[in-house]
Amino acid sequence: MGRHPQRTPFYGVLMLIGAMLSGLWIRDWPWLWLRVVAFSALFVIACAGFLMTFRDLS
Repeated sequence: MGRHPQRTPFYGVLMLIGAMLSGLWIRDWPWLWLRVVAFSALFVIACAGFLMTFRDLS
């Protein structure tokens, strides 16, 4: 697993937190179409972060 086996879940948590904080900033944008695109991208990033965080729970 390498020297730092907890690195991947940590990066996943950072991606989740970053997506949530970015969403707080994006929600105030005046352009609806840009908000939809940005929130869609944040959803993909948050899903990837969730999978990275909880990949070893089985």
